[in-house]
Amino acid sequence: MGDLAPFMWAVALWHLLALPEMGALEVHHVQMVSEITQSYDQLGEYTFQNDGDEIFYVQSPRKEVSWRLPDFEKFTSFDSQGALGNLAVDKYNLDIWAKRSNYTAAKNDPPEVMVFTENPVDLGEPNILICFMNKFFPPVINATWLKNGVRVFEGVAETDFYPNDDFSFRKFLYLSFIPTEKDEYACSVDHWGQSDTVNVLWDAQVPVPPSEEIQTVEQQPPEKNRPLMVRVQVLIVYEYPECFLRTL
Repeated sequence: MGDLAPFMWAVALWHLLALPEMGALEVHHVQMVSEITQSYDQLGEYTFQNDGDEIFYVQSPRKEVSWRLPDFEKFTSFDSQGALGNLAVDKYNLDIWAKRSNYTAAKNDPPEVMVFTENPVDLGEPNILICFMNKFFPPVINATWLKNGVRVFEGVAETDFYPNDDFSFRKFLYLSFIPTEKDEYACSVDHWGQSDTVNVLWDAQVPVPPSEEIQTVEQQPPEKNRPLMVRVQVLIVYEYPECFLRTL
């Protein structure tokens, strides 16, 4: 299972930071590593964030590093094998915890869904439509774009799962489009916490951003056991020149 020394060192530093005297520590930057693994579709994800912004992620069974912005790779590097090794350990532990809990299902939290454009709307001019899904659990969600009721495939992009501080997740779905008065768009979302598919509409008359369009769907009690998951976070808090490691 690997050398336990780094883990014990992390635990010792966690206790150090937990001391009351450490409350005066002035934090300038925060780096966080989030590891996610679950039984459904064998998803595994390793994410590195700096001050809340994603730098890169690694998903298993894929072996490459996906950089949030291509230019990031010009300034640093990361070996994906280390991330994949961590995810393999997480999967091993998940199987043990699932058996010990008698495969008890986790609570399914439905997403809040918001649709808006990247830029102010100018009819006939290219823009990007954004579907923001937030505060959902587990990180299994299906989101698509509809144009006048028909699914759209071209110009579509999406992010991976971003972890929130409360152990829920958020995700973005994008659509490059040209707004017109006659076209109506919808972000169609399916999640285990919903009783049915949710379509959040957008047309050229909707204000930008439409904060009143946040839609929370009433949670549907699960009819059967859902896959379990485990999330491991490592929080690096640093103030130059010292560095502290905290495990959550």
